Parts: sequence; structure tokens; C-alpha cells
Amino acid sequence: MLRFLVAVDGSESSDRAVGHLLKKLAWYKAPAEIHLLNVQPALPGSVGRFVPAEQLQAYHRERGGECLASARATLDAAGVAYQAHISVGEPAQVIAQFAEERAVDQIVMGARGLGAVAGLVMGSVTAKVLGLTHVPVLLIR
Repeated sequence: MLRFLVAVDGSESSDRAVGHLLKKLAWYKAPAEIHLLNVQPALPGSVGRFVPAEQLQAYHRERGGECLASARATLDAAGVAYQAHISVGEPAQVIAQFAEERAVDQIVMGARGLGAVAGLVMGSVTAKVLGLTHVPVLLIR
């Protein structure tokens, strides 16, 4: 069974990645295991002193669910089974670690999640993932 990890951030680029994966699934005779992963950036440590942990977890679940909504709707409409995951941390590191732990065969992600200016200032999650993993990465524009 092939295992795919689709990194989803709610952007148009990640929506295109999900759509591309759907088309790609038709190429394979064997069923695929699909993992949708949204990584919420950790809030600064000082926030934890003022906001209860349960409230932070609820916030991350809600934001992660919003980011996954479009990808889930697309796969649901196509009748494709998947598992959705929400994690908190540095996105590229979490994506690479998840791929290794789940022994995925390929990471599928949009080439751009952030706007061009924000991507220049903050660095590219995509480029970081490429540097952190040995798993093949399919970038969708």
C-alpha cells in the first residue's frame, strides 16, 4: 500500500496539491493510505502563562480544522478515505518527522502557502522540508 502525506495549510496551493493527488491516485491499482497534515505554529511561550493549556489546544484544533476543511471536502466528495491530523510546532520539522514516523512514500504539498513577501521574510516551509527529509516530495504550483 502506498502512503501519501499531504501537507495542508488551507491555501489555494495546498488545495491544488490535494486535487493533483486525486488525479494521481487513478494511476495506481493498489489502494493508497492518505494522511492530511496541518501544522499549527506554536504560539510564543509567554502565551502559556496567561492562557490555559486546554484553551490553547482548542485554539489549535479549531484553526487546524479550518485549514483542513477544503481538503477534507474535496476527498469526501471523491469518496477517498484519508486520515486528518493536526500538529503544533515548526511546520517543516513536523512534516519531515511525521513522514519518517509513518514511513510515507511521498510528501505532496503546495509550492507556496504564504504570500510572496511573507515567504521571503519567514523562509519557505517547502525548502526546509526538502532539506530535512529523504522522502520524495512532490511540489504542486
